[in-house]
Amino acid sequence: MVYSSQDGGTFSLGVRDSIMIAHSFHSDKFGPATQMHGATYTVDVDFVSESFEEDVNWVIDIGIASDLLSRVLQRYNFQNLNEVFPGENTTTEFMCRVIHKDLQSLLNDQKCFTGKMSVKLH
Repeated sequence: MVYSSQDGGTFSLGVRDSIMIAHSFHSDKFGPATQMHGATYTVDVDFVSESFEEDVNWVIDIGIASDLLSRVLQRYNFQNLNEVFPGENTTTEFMCRVIHKDLQSLLNDQKCFTGKMSVKLH
């Protein structure tokens, strides 16, 4: 949990998980990464809000946050991303956007969080 005094105060809860993927890129700009290779990503998600839910004093239930991240990552763990996203350059940034979009969809379905979310891949 992080408290920041910028912009009047925000609260952030972070969860972390990891995935292992395989892929290759489709441009000479990527040099040797045009060959099939693997990567292990550590995925950090921060849920940020200006306030707590009053009756429970949290930004989001950490169990729900962890479960939703795990559900999203299961779609990509141990997958060849060339097969999951044919024709795409599945860069780290691309996967960050995909994971963010997938998580946002689940959060919207469950209506369990109001605030901002950031996704970071290492």
